[in-house]
Amino acid sequence: MGLGVPSDGLAPTPPMGWNSWNRFGPFISEKLVLETADALVESGMRDAGYRYVVIDDAWEESLRDEDGELRENRWAFPHGMRWLSDEIHRRGLRFGLYTCAGTHTCQGYPASHGCEARDARRFAGWGVDFMKVDWCHTRDLGLDGPATYATWSEAIRGCGRPMVFSICEWGRHRPWEWAPSLGHMWRTGPDILDTWPSLMDTLDRQAALAAFAGPDHWNDPDMLEVGNGGMSDDEYRTHFSLWAMLAAPLMAGNDVRAMSDATRAILTAPEVIAIDQDPLGRQGTRVRKDADAEVWSRQLADGSRAVLLLARGSAPQRIGITWRALGLEPGSRIVRDVWERADVARDDEGLELEIAPHGAALVTLRTNTPA
Repeated sequence: MGLGVPSDGLAPTPPMGWNSWNRFGPFISEKLVLETADALVESGMRDAGYRYVVIDDAWEESLRDEDGELRENRWAFPHGMRWLSDEIHRRGLRFGLYTCAGTHTCQGYPASHGCEARDARRFAGWGVDFMKVDWCHTRDLGLDGPATYATWSEAIRGCGRPMVFSICEWGRHRPWEWAPSLGHMWRTGPDILDTWPSLMDTLDRQAALAAFAGPDHWNDPDMLEVGNGGMSDDEYRTHFSLWAMLAAPLMAGNDVRAMSDATRAILTAPEVIAIDQDPLGRQGTRVRKDADAEVWSRQLADGSRAVLLLARGSAPQRIGITWRALGLEPGSRIVRDVWERADVARDDEGLELEIAPHGAALVTLRTNTPA
């Protein structure tokens, strides 16, 4: 990693899991979370790497208790968060929870301004493994992002339990410049929507940020929308391919209890996930953009290269790239389609493919060494 920031080993590759918000918003419950945890196991998602079960906003009671502690809504979570955490851990999963840096959460529940150390200890006592801190209701306080999240980082490190720290201030204060020394992942822009234009806008925000990411410190373009219905399966496959190239955290946001076979196949594609989780931790970069045609490249730990050809527009695109344009010397290379899990070509000079509208080809290149 380029920033010389020490690593603590909690997120050596981008965290993978599920978050309740994109599909369910504030309509969450203990029953939903446990059913989701079971579905992560039964669908194979846990074994594919999805380990964190993160409850987003609206788990809270409307007031703190008489001791000033955050408390869960016992109508929705009748057994309490410690019990739920134990149940999630019993399934071989990890537990994540949400709070906010302002006076109230985005849904208007009690948040953590001025209670950072207390709330970090509360979460630690509940067995939380992943802590997301949002940015709502901070404007009237005049809060500064770097200072606020430095307070949070100190609180989490002092609470007695290792927790992945997800910084969610929507890119307002250029967190990639300061967050690597404080947390494990940081949002780089506003909330993603389940639409193609939003996906492309989110992608463009990542193009200049590769130098800031690496093991234990990740740019976070936001949670996945795969399977939520606003885009086609082909567009969702592009979405997942792009997040793999970006070394992005893979936080599923769909209803995994009722997902289609196509959605499950996208979310568990082993060779795509392997690119995202590559131990080198090198985020991909955009090496060419011509109108609606783009080429992205990512160096991998074994010396191979992942390459993505993207057709952003509504028409098919013939997209090509030479090895030299990728910074590689000419020479025979094997081209592997990671979605098909098959070697598809050998070439000495480059690659050219026909890409469907809103589609992407994701391949790896490895040197063709004689047997």
